Amino acid sequence: MPPPAIIAALSMCLATGFFAGTTLLAKALGGGASGAPLHALQISHARFLFGFLAVLIVVSLLPRRTVDAGAPVSSPPQWGLHLARTLLGWVGGALLFAAAAQMPLTDANALSFLSPVATMLFAIPFLGERVGPWRWSAAALALVGALVLLRPGAGVIQPAAFLALGAALAMGVEGIFIKKLTNREPPRQILLVNNCMGAVIASLAVIPFFQMPGGMGQWVALAGVGVLMVSGQVLLLLAMARVDASYVAPFFYLVLVWAALFDIVFFDVWPDWVSVTGGAIVVSGGLIMAWREGRARGVPPTP
Repeated sequence: MPPPAIIAALSMCLATGFFAGTTLLAKALGGGASGAPLHALQISHARFLFGFLAVLIVVSLLPRRTVDAGAPVSSPPQWGLHLARTLLGWVGGALLFAAAAQMPLTDANALSFLSPVATMLFAIPFLGERVGPWRWSAAALALVGALVLLRPGAGVIQPAAFLALGAALAMGVEGIFIKKLTNREPPRQILLVNNCMGAVIASLAVIPFFQMPGGMGQWVALAGVGVLMVSGQVLLLLAMARVDASYVAPFFYLVLVWAALFDIVFFDVWPDWVSVTGGAIVVSGGLIMAWREGRARGVPPTP
């Protein structure tokens, strides 16, 4: 039997591929590569609707001890926290899908990785966390990477870049509510409530923008957005149940590798030096922040 660290690493490699796959499908659906372009809110609706159905299947098949390993015991859902978290996740996902449809997947995903910076900033007033010079430096470095990706002065700043920044902000604030929830409720309960609530919100929001998908290909792609997202979430939970969070965190940035690969293979879009440089700077800031987080929690950094 492979050691837990190997299983966790393989789980994260696959999970990040699934996460990048959702933006690939969003680009195909929103950009017209799979038929008539669909609105970002319709893609976000599919993410939650099919995601909820996938969660129902997963939680019924996986043993409770596998999903909820080391988690708090079941307690009544904190409805206010769930609603805030779900609204922010829905907004962040819709903005990211809209950005992915209009710009290279590598840039959209790299800008979305500013969400830990937003989480850090909002954790100061809302969670009372203290931020030292290392984390401030890491946040500043990540922001420099974002500025590079925006290409100031080059005359090619895309409005979609600001959609990706908005997604990062929404998902960063969502991280505050996720931290609160994970300290009070088990993952199984959080997954069910979040995806059920998200399916209701997204179903109401999509009504003015809904259009019938053009054929089986678009239906499969829409279902794939939800299934891939939930599959990635489950693999993430399985990885974190086996190893420390500081070991798992750096693997998130494999999403950029997958995104670049998908752009090349499916859209013949190669990342230019600006994308590579900006993405590398953002990743460097994120890795420093993850390393410092591990040190702050008394967990030694893992190579």
